Amino acid sequence: MTHCVTVEPDLYPGKLWTETPLIRSNHLSFLLQCDVYLKLETLQPSQSFKYRGISHFAQHALRTHGPDVHLVIASSGNAGIAAACVAKTLGVRCTVFLPRGVDRATMDYMKKEGAEIVVEGGFYQEALQAAKKVVQAEPKAIMVPGYDDPIVWEGHASMVHEIKRQLPCDSKPDAIFCSFGGGGLAGGIIQGCKIVDWDDVPLVAVETFGSNCFYQTLSLNDGPFVGDVAFRSICEGSRTQEYCAEHGVNIAYLTSLTSKATSLGATSPSAAVVRMALDRKGGVKSVCVPDEMAMSAALNFAGPCPSNTLVYVSAQVSPCAHTEDHKTLVELACSATISTAYNMELFRRLVPEAQSNGQAAVVFIVCGGFKVSLDDMEEYRRIVAADLQAGGDWLVAYNGELLEVYKHKTD
Repeated sequence: MTHCVTVEPDLYPGKLWTETPLIRSNHLSFLLQCDVYLKLETLQPSQSFKYRGISHFAQHALRTHGPDVHLVIASSGNAGIAAACVAKTLGVRCTVFLPRGVDRATMDYMKKEGAEIVVEGGFYQEALQAAKKVVQAEPKAIMVPGYDDPIVWEGHASMVHEIKRQLPCDSKPDAIFCSFGGGGLAGGIIQGCKIVDWDDVPLVAVETFGSNCFYQTLSLNDGPFVGDVAFRSICEGSRTQEYCAEHGVNIAYLTSLTSKATSLGATSPSAAVVRMALDRKGGVKSVCVPDEMAMSAALNFAGPCPSNTLVYVSAQVSPCAHTEDHKTLVELACSATISTAYNMELFRRLVPEAQSNGQAAVVFIVCGGFKVSLDDMEEYRRIVAADLQAGGDWLVAYNGELLEVYKHKTD
């Protein structure tokens, strides 16, 4: 594999984030019979991609408002950790508003970085409203957006510039896979792709059932989904909807969040990102997977694991072939994306080029996240084992269709 050595202008002078590796996964490339690359955002200082956009925003706030700027953010975890880490590096004050239920380890990490913690409300939106009151009352307080801001997207877009440099010379991926919570990561990828002339590269956005505001929103708009908007049913859960005149899109508001992938826990997506996704040349493929499928992927990605927790890959590949994988712990918001790589039929439905072109290449954004532990992995193992014992297939939603996905190889 050859790489082009190019000299490019520094688009992000003084950046705080780390240029993370893009590695070719031998394991997943073998399983899917194409080149699978992993962008390891787990290696950012705050352990997630959030550090890119939030550090970019914080530096802009510091330049604009001076050293006594007060960074205020509402978060359920990773965005708050990123803000706390950035604030410590920049030497500025930071307050993180958290909804109830955030684990002690996450709060301790933020406090260790010097952030002030306020617990308010049962959901992100309630914590956000409390944070807004502080910003309104303090002249030097600035609201740090978790995902819905062009400056944040500009920071996240940096990973696309890196990916273009890191891929083999003159190559372009056949698809980029990422998770979707509120849309910050997707917004950055869409913007980055446009800048590097990859607007025609399909984006596969993955959520979990019970935390799928983007999927629900796409179903309310003309676009990639099958069928007429007026006759589409809600795939699960309940929602309300509003029309955003600024961006010309209908937005779904989830009335509850039931997924264990709490880092995807936005009740509504960024309307601007929805508009960008609908307008891009390469389109968007929206996928929802069950928590159990994301858990199984987390176990496989960490490996090794008992054979009764492995998912089915294909009739041509041994079910034990991927048990060693990458020895990396990732939270469910991240493994949801990776789960699409552990079923050949599903993957080829999402990336048909992989079946017809032996040189196909895809990039998975391993977005990272702090909220995972060995205890969590043991819980996932028990849940997945019980789910496999119950039999049947997993149901995966894809652009308005429900697909059956094998849970495991059957003899």
